[in-house]
Amino acid sequence: MNTVVVTDGRYRASIAAVRMLGRGGYRVVATQTRKDLSLEPPGFASRYVAESRWLEGSADDPEYPDRLYALLAEYDRPVLFCVGAATLNAVSRQRERFSQVCGFLIAPPETLDALNDKEAVHGRCEKLGIPVPAQYVGEPEDYPVVIKPHCGEKFGLKAKERYAVANNVQEYAAKLAAMSKYDPNPIVQQKVDGAGAGASLLLDRDSRLIAAICHRRIREYPAAGGPSTCCESFYDAKLIDQAYRLLSSFRFVGMAMVEFKGPYVLEVNPRVWGSFPMTERAGSPFACRYAQAAAGERVEYVMQDYRVGVRMRFTLNDGAAMLDYLRHGRPGLFFQGAADWFRAEEALSAKDDPAPLRRYLRNMLLRR
Repeated sequence: MNTVVVTDGRYRASIAAVRMLGRGGYRVVATQTRKDLSLEPPGFASRYVAESRWLEGSADDPEYPDRLYALLAEYDRPVLFCVGAATLNAVSRQRERFSQVCGFLIAPPETLDALNDKEAVHGRCEKLGIPVPAQYVGEPEDYPVVIKPHCGEKFGLKAKERYAVANNVQEYAAKLAAMSKYDPNPIVQQKVDGAGAGASLLLDRDSRLIAAICHRRIREYPAAGGPSTCCESFYDAKLIDQAYRLLSSFRFVGMAMVEFKGPYVLEVNPRVWGSFPMTERAGSPFACRYAQAAAGERVEYVMQDYRVGVRMRFTLNDGAAMLDYLRHGRPGLFFQGAADWFRAEEALSAKDDPAPLRRYLRNMLLRR
């Protein structure tokens, strides 16, 4: 039985990953760094985890790559499935070294840096003829505008802190100054309207497309803009094609989510994304195809190999989003959320594996 090591068991995405891999017949080893989480992570509670491994220190420690390498070397050439961004970046910087003990699909650091840079993505989209919002140098020609750093993640900003909206000249001056504390030359773009959507792709070592899934945002928290708390699977060949042309132009390898607003590309998350549990809920073979390709198998892309119309919610976060919509005078989305209590699937639930959700809720209560 092939072994897959899934890192960062504290993240919700790790729960979906271990379940899909376990159901696919893989022996799953889950890891977690002690300094980053004192409680037992939800991923460890899954019935599909054959072995749970703690690593000393933090994923941000200089010694972390050595600790992870030593753990991987204990197994017979496992596949490495990186969930956290810190782990992904650490392995990316030492790709040749880690390739001696495990298989993985991870892009070089310069590729990750380019895709994390919103301006680099914007420029590449323009060259490829993919729609992007208008970008301003100097004072904007029109309002509202969005002000954001080149890479909010590098500055340690939370999702809701990675952009600011200015509706007029006065707000622009104040919010530009505030954002300049993190990035001396922040990006200023036209604020576009439309439904938020994501095209999430998996590219093999030759940058071939081998898996894809689309989701549209239903609600997000904060209501003014933030991570999705409820989303729905759908299929859009055009979005997938645009996302693939963009990622392959960088010779990307691995998992990434290209974020759209209406027809426009906003940014790229070149890693496991927040709504990754949708791959499990919609029955996508995403994680297993990753393991196959990372182990050296040639995997072929199959169009729309998942269920569409699946609505998924993170119940606690979605409840906060509903209240936020109500506070902002948007009762329609509040009542839509109330209806979703009966029709949307909880992202972390599974009849054959209920323990991770219980552990997640318990940890949330203990932390609070």
